Amino acid sequence: MPTLPPAHHGRLTENEAPAQRQVAQSYGADAERYDRTRPRYPDALIERIVATSPGRDVLDVGAGTGIAGLAFQATGCTVLGVEPDSRMADFARHKGLDVEVATFEDWDPAGRTFDLIIAGTAWHWIDPVAGAAKAARTLRPGGRLALFWNAFRPTPEVAEAFGAVYARVLPDSPIYQRGMAGPESHAVVVARAAEGLEQSGAFAEPEQWHFDWARHYTRDAWLDQVPTFGGHGQLPPDELDALLTGIGDAIDSMGGGFTMHYTALVLTSVRTS
Repeated sequence: MPTLPPAHHGRLTENEAPAQRQVAQSYGADAERYDRTRPRYPDALIERIVATSPGRDVLDVGAGTGIAGLAFQATGCTVLGVEPDSRMADFARHKGLDVEVATFEDWDPAGRTFDLIIAGTAWHWIDPVAGAAKAARTLRPGGRLALFWNAFRPTPEVAEAFGAVYARVLPDSPIYQRGMAGPESHAVVVARAAEGLEQSGAFAEPEQWHFDWARHYTRDAWLDQVPTFGGHGQLPPDELDALLTGIGDAIDSMGGGFTMHYTALVLTSVRTS
């Protein structure tokens, strides 16, 4: 069951729970699977952000394997990625995205500024106050910051079927207790990002945009993606196998496939000072 990590006010530090650090650092362990299976962002989202940017120089924060950055690059933007995981960065480079390895908070822009800063499913790993201040210093006056996430909106049939599997296999796990990361579960993450922008004193009142879309999944396509969900990569092999078997059986009972509905959430603001 795909989840967000618990929202937090700062970066993961040496004093934080090892499980949370492992989640943050786990995605690069199978960068190819992550890139192959993770959902993209709707064209309408990309087009609106580009249309409202004052220019085409883009910084992609938490670039990962380049899923978001390459989508902006395809529109004619010049994109530089910043990614803390060297394995993910290497994968993105092989796909044609220029990436520098660093956390955003520690990254040195070396005097460079940008028209647009984006972060696709990444800003929740960044200190919202330090991140907003860094974005303000890195954006040109009038530049836009656009933070976005895909939120699952399963049908009641899918939510019930998958929920029953997680309840049986992982009844005491935070993965099950947090549930599917729908739009409501993103509210705290978005609110804390907005608070960071407000505290910086450098951004206009943030706006929230929503883009609904859907994708049909076969049984194999969904099961291929499950190990990339937050926390799933750290499950013991027997638990992961049981989970995949149960989810596979649930999808079979739905005819071998299903449609997952999504809402792409965008929090965006313009640098004013």
